[in-house]
Amino acid sequence: MENLDAARLQMAFTLIFHIVFACIGMVMPFFMIVSHKKWLNTRNPIYLTLTKSWQKGVAIFFVTGAVSGTALSFELGLLWPEFMKHAGPIIGMPFSLEGAAFFVEAVALGFYLYGWNKLPEKFHWFTGIIVGIAGVSSGILVVSANGWMNAPSGFDYINGEFLNIDPIKALLNPAWFTQALHMTLAAFTATGFAVAGIHAFQVYKNKHPELHKKAFKIAITFGAIAAILQPISGDLSAKDIAKRQPVKLAAMEAHYNTEKGAPLYIGGIVNNDTQEVNYKIEIPNALSFLAFGDFDAEVQGLNDFPEDERPNVAMVHYAFQIMVGLGTLLLLAGIFFFISLKKKKWSLKKRYWLLFTLLAPLGFIALEAGWIVTEVGRQPWIIHKIMKTKDAVTPMPGMVYSFYLYVAVYSILTVAVIWLMTRQIKALNNSKI
Repeated sequence: MENLDAARLQMAFTLIFHIVFACIGMVMPFFMIVSHKKWLNTRNPIYLTLTKSWQKGVAIFFVTGAVSGTALSFELGLLWPEFMKHAGPIIGMPFSLEGAAFFVEAVALGFYLYGWNKLPEKFHWFTGIIVGIAGVSSGILVVSANGWMNAPSGFDYINGEFLNIDPIKALLNPAWFTQALHMTLAAFTATGFAVAGIHAFQVYKNKHPELHKKAFKIAITFGAIAAILQPISGDLSAKDIAKRQPVKLAAMEAHYNTEKGAPLYIGGIVNNDTQEVNYKIEIPNALSFLAFGDFDAEVQGLNDFPEDERPNVAMVHYAFQIMVGLGTLLLLAGIFFFISLKKKKWSLKKRYWLLFTLLAPLGFIALEAGWIVTEVGRQPWIIHKIMKTKDAVTPMPGMVYSFYLYVAVYSILTVAVIWLMTRQIKALNNSKI
């Protein structure tokens, strides 16, 4: 396996794992503080039990997210030294601020975990809010750094040199807002449906149903609201990509030829040799409207770009279809949940809980597919239109062994998290309220 392939595979593998830990760590504190607030308002012991159970989950994912994130930061220098040599001084600010946010989150989490019966109740609850805000801020700052790779700014590129560096402009690059909004909503959608699905399964098995129904309602409310709002951020992202990265948009939709009034493809099998998408559903003029707000707008096709500057069309197209398809399904599920609040009889049927159990993993599948669109769709560039990925990779031989090492580390983390969370659920089911 060549260095470039090994490095790409390692980066993809670690991102796929870390993003799950990171998103759950970002979002779960909000479930915890809502449950805590309900305990303060009602003094219902169910909410106290639930809060203390969820705080352990927050602690678990904080630690695993810290370990996997630290490994990922080392990986940037290990795999892509040429990238870090030039990009480090430019995007060092978001990474530094992310470290500060992480530190604030750690301190606040320490206050929260050990503050029971030691701190004033309202202040104790407020430290939980800080945990949540710091976690989301941390995620947004990392996404800002990634946005810079898609929309490099804050420097002048002259004769191969990065000059006149402006870290603030790099931090607030043209892609940061749309990417951060889309990613944050995706994190709340994925985590909300995943946590709700776990509790729905416990209700389905009739284990502590009163507790798990309350937990389900808190988690699914966050997930459903985020899923309903997600198409708005998706539309903003699509319009932004159409202007900045037209080749990525063309790959997402597998459009090979430039045309006015371009149709939108739903599904389909990409044939790169014939430059066709077979078995697709075609909506006339829809892509032009979604990308530019004009049914007759011209959309650039892949053939407008050199072959060596095109991403893997099939991979990007399929990932995009999975993301949109599952996102739409979760949006409908979110609407269904809010309707079910008025249709009390629906939640009395076991298939209601089975439905949300089956939906549990879909948000994270959609989230992973979205990152494939973002990262693979930018290829062959590591810094869009500035530096190619092949020019940034380490010349050090034997990177495949580094890949195996990272697989081992992340596999151990995953097994540990599954074991710890399974133990937590069993303890929650055995709790006496």
